Amino acid sequence: MSVLKIYNTLARDKQVFTPIEAGKVRMYVCGMTVYDYCHLGHARVMVVFDMVQRWLKAQGYAVTYVRNITDIDDKIIRRAVENKEPISALTDRYILAMNTDAAALGVQAPDHEPRATAYVPKMLELIGTLEKNGLAYQAKDGDVNFSVRDFPGYGKLSGKSLDDLRAGERVDVNSTKRDPLDFVLWKAARATEPEEVKWESKWGSGRPGWHIECSAMSCDLLGEQFDIHGGGQDLQFPHHENEIAQSEGAHGHQFVNYWMHNGFVRIDNEKMSKSLGNFFTIREVLEKYDAEVIRFFILRAHYRSPLNYSDVHLDDARASLTRLYTALKDTQSDGAALDWNEPYAQRFAEAMNDDFNSSMAVSVLFDMANALNKNHAPELARQLKALAGVLGLLERTPQQFLQAAKASSDGISDAEVADLIAARAQAKKEKNFSESDRIRADLLGQGIVLEDKPGGITEWRRA
Repeated sequence: MSVLKIYNTLARDKQVFTPIEAGKVRMYVCGMTVYDYCHLGHARVMVVFDMVQRWLKAQGYAVTYVRNITDIDDKIIRRAVENKEPISALTDRYILAMNTDAAALGVQAPDHEPRATAYVPKMLELIGTLEKNGLAYQAKDGDVNFSVRDFPGYGKLSGKSLDDLRAGERVDVNSTKRDPLDFVLWKAARATEPEEVKWESKWGSGRPGWHIECSAMSCDLLGEQFDIHGGGQDLQFPHHENEIAQSEGAHGHQFVNYWMHNGFVRIDNEKMSKSLGNFFTIREVLEKYDAEVIRFFILRAHYRSPLNYSDVHLDDARASLTRLYTALKDTQSDGAALDWNEPYAQRFAEAMNDDFNSSMAVSVLFDMANALNKNHAPELARQLKALAGVLGLLERTPQQFLQAAKASSDGISDAEVADLIAARAQAKKEKNFSESDRIRADLLGQGIVLEDKPGGITEWRRA
């Protein structure tokens, strides 16, 4: 089988993947800031790195996958104040919604999903080390800042030089900083902020800056140096650049070996984002399309390329996925194990080992479907279903998919199912078991079967 190569943003080239520890992969992905429902840009991050960890496991690696949750920051505080509710109530609600959306898209739960608020002591330790190393200082306003010009490697991930950076360009201008490029590690408490967002530290009460949380969580759960760090392209600068500065400035050695960044989801050639107001939540899209159609739409594009969202593209994805399922309709798999020595499987592996080229891998699936339509060979049906399963696709029967695709447009939608599952989870949390049972029965009456899994995750299928 071919050798896995990953496009490493740090090297700006594809590199042969060599794990730090043979047979094991440690991977960290920047997760969601939970103050609203996830949109399709978030869906792409979740599905892409779910695909990455699935392929690594298919290659025999023992993968430790960490995807964090940012449950304290300026946006969260503002939204909680607007809603007149505790921050924990806001974040708990949207974490539940995020996990429900992820499960609908076939995204497997990461091994660890740490919350920033649980790691404040680790962040304070890290800030203390940076201060001891001469890379952090407390300003007159009480904030503790990272001194960018004292870290020689700053800019190596993004390719930006300090002289090219401009204050006010993704950088806060603050007169109390030694340099406008410096960024906040610890924000001193302000009288205008709710009491619940303050922690005590040797620098006074306050809360962590955004960048420090990922350095603290990743190093605690994966070690001071690990294999893969991923996230959206928009995080390359300044977030990931600042993570490198913090982590390498504290520990004195390389932080991450391979940096991966997925491309934007675009609408009318603009990046989809909440700040631009041009976003569609996962739930909105699930009202019109089956969840597997959305997953297929994301995976049939290479993860680094832009992904253009429109109903036309999703309609085409639905038709294409229907073609794959239809090819399996008249042929029963022989039930044997996946054969990686088979020519189609080798082509599939070559595509995936070429920087996780799921687009090319999907084209192999269509070649198999065309062959299966001509020659109804059970072994070919098995290979098609098994290879697609590596991507989290074709895991239902053709009849189940066709029924679900139809129901997503004229029956209870996936989004409505997700909302009812979230309501049931809340009822169980409040020990209102009669309401929980009522929701389950109501869904069953509409052909929706729930399966409760460990970790509080509920999976579902159409009967």
